[in-house]
Amino acid sequence: VQLQASGGGLVQAGGFLRLSCVASGSIFSLNGMGWYRQAPGKQRELVADITSGGITHYTDSVKGRFTISRDNAKKTVDLRMNSLKPEDTAVYYCYAVVQSSDSYNLYHYWGQGTQVTVSS
Repeated sequence: VQLQASGGGLVQAGGFLRLSCVASGSIFSLNGMGWYRQAPGKQRELVADITSGGITHYTDSVKGRFTISRDNAKKTVDLRMNSLKPEDTAVYYCYAVVQSSDSYNLYHYWGQGTQVTVSS
C-alpha cells in the first residue's frame, strides 16, 4: 500500500492551498484518513481526520479555516486550507488506516510528506 501526497507549496499569509493524497495497492477498505503536520523543532500534530462515514475532526487552530474531505471510490483524502497563517508552515503528512486485501488486518500507512510554507 502506498500513499502519495501532493499540493504543497509557498503561499502568502491569507492564501489558499489544497493538499491531496491518494492510496493505492492491496486495499480491501479504507478506515480513518487524515493529515498530520510537523513544524521545525516541534512534534508531529494531528491537523484533521475523517472517518469512512465522513465524520470529521479538526485541531482547534485550524477550525473554520481548513476542510477535510474524502472520496472513498477514488481512495483520496483532501485538505483545503484557507486563510493560511505563517504558523501553518510545516511538512504535512497524510495517513490512512487500511484493511489489507491480503490479510484483512488493519495497518497504518503514511504518505511521504509535502512542504507547506506560508510567508508573512
